Amino acid sequence: MEVRLVQLLGSIIATTCAYTLARLEFAMRHPELPAPPLINRLPDASEPTLRAEWTAVEVQLDAARRFLRENDDRRGKRAVYDPTFAWLQRTTRELDQYARAVRWVLTVEDGR
Repeated sequence: MEVRLVQLLGSIIATTCAYTLARLEFAMRHPELPAPPLINRLPDASEPTLRAEWTAVEVQLDAARRFLRENDDRRGKRAVYDPTFAWLQRTTRELDQYARAVRWVLTVEDGR
């Protein structure tokens, strides 16, 4: 496995941990709302793990993006700044960027 892909997977693992903390803080601050969806952390930065679990991670990330859109609309565009929601948004966007990079790598690798 290429070193850059291992580094990318390491970044995804770290950001998934940050998302988990952001999810917890958001749920604690907003008990009246449903909790944001889970995104499973990859157990390691290996190609077999990536190929076995990546589709499930992408599905979970889609659910997280959908959750953010729905709750952003519910809060209104001019809602009071909520640091827990902002942190949840940041970590989800970062995971989305990494996911696009991984999908590109997988597409290129499968094309060879």
